[in-house]
Amino acid sequence: MHDFVQPLGHGIYAIDTGFQRPQFDAAYLMVEAGRAAFIDTGTNHAVPRLLAALGDLGLSPEAVDWVIPTHVHLDHAGGVGQLMQSLPQARLVVHPRGLRHLIDPTALYMGAKAVYGEAEMQRSYGRLVPVPAERSQASSDGETLHLAGRPLLLLDTPGHARHHHCIWDAHSRGCFTGDTFGLSYREFDTPQGAWALPTSTPVQFEPEALRASMDRLLALQPTQMFLTHYSRVGGSVAEVQRLGQLLREQIDEMVALAHAAPFGASPERHAFLKTGLEAIYLPRLHAHGCTQSLVAQLGLLEMDIELNAQGLGVYLDKRAAAA
Repeated sequence: MHDFVQPLGHGIYAIDTGFQRPQFDAAYLMVEAGRAAFIDTGTNHAVPRLLAALGDLGLSPEAVDWVIPTHVHLDHAGGVGQLMQSLPQARLVVHPRGLRHLIDPTALYMGAKAVYGEAEMQRSYGRLVPVPAERSQASSDGETLHLAGRPLLLLDTPGHARHHHCIWDAHSRGCFTGDTFGLSYREFDTPQGAWALPTSTPVQFEPEALRASMDRLLALQPTQMFLTHYSRVGGSVAEVQRLGQLLREQIDEMVALAHAAPFGASPERHAFLKTGLEAIYLPRLHAHGCTQSLVAQLGLLEMDIELNAQGLGVYLDKRAAAA
C-alpha cells in the first residue's frame, strides 16, 4: 500500500492528497462489501493518489458508487470533476448550495483566481472540470445514502460555509466533518491527545451556526471525527467532547477578538486580528504540552492565521452592513 494511504479501520482509509504539505489535506475512501465511496477529494493534483488507493485495495474505478465532497472549497472538492471522469458508475452528492458550482465551476474558479492569481491556481488546483448534471444530485438534510447497505446520514452543517454538510457513519460511530469540527494537525499531538482550532476561512463564517452544527454532531455521541485537515481525531466519546469544548472556547475568543478590532476594513485591523489569533493559539498549544519552538508552531499555523483573520474581517464587515 502506498505510504499516502492510511487504514483507519471499519473500511475507512485516509489519503494524504499532498496539498500544500504532507499531512495537511485528507480525502477519505470508504469500502463496504466491494463497493466504495470517496468523501472529499482534494484538488485535481490529488486524483492520481485517489485512483492509486483504489488499486491498493484491489478495487476498480467501476466499484465507486459515490463521491461526496463536504463542501465546495477547492481543497475539498477541486478534484471532483476530474475524478468523476475516471469513475464511470459514481454519482456526485453535494450540498444543494454547492451543486451548481460543481456542474459549472466557472464562478468557483474565477472567484479563487481573483484571490490567488492564475499562476497559483495552476500550481495548487489546476483547471476545474465540470460534472455532468445527470450524474449529480443535491443532498437534503437528514437524507441517508447507502453504500452496499451501509447507511451514511447527511446533515446540513453551516457555520464554516453555507454549502457544507457532514456525513455520519453509524458503523464506525464517526463523522466526516470537513471543516465543521475544525482543524487538527498531527504535529500538535501530545500525550494529552489531539489539539484543534476552528476555521473562520472567508467568506461565510457564522459563529452561532457553527456552534449549533458542532452541537448537532456531538449529540450523536461519536467516538471519532474524520477531519479533512488532518485525518482522524478522538478515540472515545469523552475525547471528542473534549475537543468540541476546546473548539467552542476558541470560537468565543475569536468572536471577542473580532469585536475588539479597530473599526472598518484596514491593514491595521487585519494585523490586529492576526496578532490576536496568535495570542489565542500559542498559549493553548503551550498548555497542551507542545514542544516545538514558537517559530515552528507559527510556521504550521501561518496559513490558518492569515485565512482566519480574513474570515473574521468579512464577518465584521457583514455585521456592519446589516446594522
